[in-house]
Amino acid sequence: MHDTTSNLLPAPFVSATGLACRRGHQWLFRALSFAVFPGQMMWLRGANGSGKTTLLRVVVGLSQPDEGTLSRDMPDGLGGSRQGRTVYVGHLNAMKDDLTVCESLQFMAGLHGQDSRREAALAALQTLGMHHRRNAAVRTLSQGQRRRAALARLALEKTASLWVLDEPFDALDAQGIETINGLMQAHLDRGGSVLLTSHLELEAAGPEAHELTLQQGPAA
Repeated sequence: MHDTTSNLLPAPFVSATGLACRRGHQWLFRALSFAVFPGQMMWLRGANGSGKTTLLRVVVGLSQPDEGTLSRDMPDGLGGSRQGRTVYVGHLNAMKDDLTVCESLQFMAGLHGQDSRREAALAALQTLGMHHRRNAAVRTLSQGQRRRAALARLALEKTASLWVLDEPFDALDAQGIETINGLMQAHLDRGGSVLLTSHLELEAAGPEAHELTLQQGPAA
């Protein structure tokens, strides 16, 4: 695996102290503390129902924790920008079935402040091996093709400080996994960071990952 960290780490992009979330009367996790640094990938692990997706949603600001604090610090971003970014690709592909693949990618890119030009979208689809399906309706795609098209947002992103990815390898074949590993490695090499979940074992040839395992808490 490639080493993407150094002995002298800068300030983390995201850090949590004493974080806790519950579902009903059951704690998903409690007293969770961690930090994700520039150039670092963190692999979030845990059994089904342990709160992995919940934690990712907290990190990107879509949910609030029941206890603890979470801070996001994006100094300098990438390319010198003071406005750091977070790119979130959830387990659901969030694509518009009635649009073409290219149109859907352009729509999502524009929604999230990315380059939404057609030529940029076509280049991203080429990277993910989806250029030949650019004019196909999203509804006609297989699950693997949908996943590739959704992940094409990563090929558009040149300045994101933090990528938050929920099961990015789901439905991908070996070539698709290799492509995503390459995109993540390039992102880490330029100072970005990645927080991801995956029920699959990570590829030995992929980026080095620090592991964070969630343990289900007691009843509230």
